[in-house]
Amino acid sequence: MLLLTIWPLFALICLGFVLYRKGFPDMGFWSAAERLNYFLLFPALLVASLARAPVRDPEVLRLGLAAVVTILLAFTGFVIARRLRPTPAARFGPAVQGAVRFNTYLGLAITGSLAGPEGLQRAAVYLAVCVPVVNVLSILALTEKGQGRGVLSLLRAILTNPLILGCLAGLALSISGIGLPFGTDRFLDLLAKSSLPLGLLCVGAALRPASMTKDLPVIIGNSAIRLGIMPLLAATVGWFFGLQGPEALTLVVFSAIPTAAASYVLTQQMKGDGTLMAGLVTGQTLIAIVTIPLMLQLLGLA
Repeated sequence: MLLLTIWPLFALICLGFVLYRKGFPDMGFWSAAERLNYFLLFPALLVASLARAPVRDPEVLRLGLAAVVTILLAFTGFVIARRLRPTPAARFGPAVQGAVRFNTYLGLAITGSLAGPEGLQRAAVYLAVCVPVVNVLSILALTEKGQGRGVLSLLRAILTNPLILGCLAGLALSISGIGLPFGTDRFLDLLAKSSLPLGLLCVGAALRPASMTKDLPVIIGNSAIRLGIMPLLAATVGWFFGLQGPEALTLVVFSAIPTAAASYVLTQQMKGDGTLMAGLVTGQTLIAIVTIPLMLQLLGLA
């Protein structure tokens, strides 16, 4: 049953890869589609989901805290490993992003498929808490010691992120009790419905199999951490915080999915090893087809 639920999502990723390779509809379409989704459709989905989410529910608050603890524990592990084996930021940054970042489209699609609207709401809460955290950690990991990066520039990078702005808007609507009046709920729902299918197609279009040949051992090792150790860590943290139901599912799903395709863009911008990052995105996405259902079955969440 789980495989029947998940395989259409990966089929969309594969379809995106095939369409991109065939040059259909044209090469300029994919960058435009990604921008449309990133700046409009996906933020609309976040606003709509968070505006309806029970953000004051203690279970939901525990989900947010457990998510941050999981990510910080993983990041701390990488910092300790770097002290034992010094690694330049150009390589350390992709390794950290490969472990702590997550493909938001796939995470929302899986939680929505398995837990319905309630799952989407929990997933939106997870994103509201964790997107700022992983962005800051990713920038820090890609910054060489002594190079420096001001607090203001970090804040600017966070507060101009459309996903974070969408999360803040949705949280404000939920906490204030305003919700989505005057038909705005229907308007945002119409925008949101196209976000996940288009996002998954764009994920497929961004895959670069050739980038896996250079650092295959590193890619396999990092993928084992991301797709194997991270969901086990998340399940342990979730158990410690007493999470159950859709909260536990959301925490584990977002820890079991591959890293974000946007990691490549950030790595390139900060002069990191873009080839390694592209290989991690591609390798993890391909391996996750098998590991996600296995991990959810193993942890009794499917």
